[in-house]
Amino acid sequence: MKAVALTHYLPISDLESLFDTRLPKPNPTGRDILVRVEAVSVNPVDTKVRAPKAKVEDDPKVLGYDAAGVVESVGDAVTRFQPGDQVYYAGDVTRPGSNAEFQLVDERIVGHMPTTLSFAEAAALPLTTLTAWEALFTRLDINRAGGNRGDSIFIIGGAGGVGSIAIQLAKLAGLVAIATASRPQSQAWVRELGADHAVDYSDALIEEMAKLGHREVDFIANFNNTDDYWGVMAELIRPQGKIVGIVGNTDPLDLNLLKNKSATFAWEFMFTRSMYQTADMADQGNLLDEVAALIDAGKLRTTLQQTLSPINAANLRQAHAQVESGRTIGKLVLAGWG
Repeated sequence: MKAVALTHYLPISDLESLFDTRLPKPNPTGRDILVRVEAVSVNPVDTKVRAPKAKVEDDPKVLGYDAAGVVESVGDAVTRFQPGDQVYYAGDVTRPGSNAEFQLVDERIVGHMPTTLSFAEAAALPLTTLTAWEALFTRLDINRAGGNRGDSIFIIGGAGGVGSIAIQLAKLAGLVAIATASRPQSQAWVRELGADHAVDYSDALIEEMAKLGHREVDFIANFNNTDDYWGVMAELIRPQGKIVGIVGNTDPLDLNLLKNKSATFAWEFMFTRSMYQTADMADQGNLLDEVAALIDAGKLRTTLQQTLSPINAANLRQAHAQVESGRTIGKLVLAGWG
């Protein structure tokens, strides 16, 4: 099968950072399904896994943590899918990724694809949707049925892939959503998704938030740099409020800044369930099914903004470089194998 892989961890400008290759087609056993990959999305996790380091792989390593495709065959313990089903999923960071014509994935973390979307539109969704959903409804414990209606949430990194979904979910739950976005096009994007306010993160955020009448907020979802925003978040969160982050810190975080407010800080990492084979691992597949229903009902929308074709090393290097620039709005997808 065709695949894009690496053996050395190199800057994306190096032509050997990602290369075209051919690998054996895998066979599913147990709870695995074999998916014929039709479209893949590129996320920051792809670039972080690929980032330069001294390690060398003995065998080609395939990245890719978002895909949409068609079930080719199933293992003997599979109950949720059959050949021919259209599916979408984020996969498992500990296993070979989606940048290959065929991929094995545990059925428990796979969803039935929205019927109203193309493969490219669906591939834009899984990782960011799982991350945003778990961040808001599990880590921040926001009531999906409207129990927190009128509460405020400050979304840092609003125009990115996760932020673009989080804005929509926050509005479905009845929250007032304030999102950071610096450029005119990114501010227009977050407003189009439903954000009540867009604030420029390059300005003085505390003062800008005060001008909007939000000197304090009930929830903060940081989908950007944890270190850079730690002091701002500690100041903006209301007493007994909740903060969630997804980007690991490089410097020590002063938790004492949250002590007097009895504020909560939680991490969200959507690969936790698959990485540790948790008892609730199947929740992610069920969640993706629920998201598909919301998409098909017109209550959520895909965040696809750009499609490259075909799926090959040259286009994946271009996509990695664009994601690494930090200026991507919504999601970037590659479709078809040419």
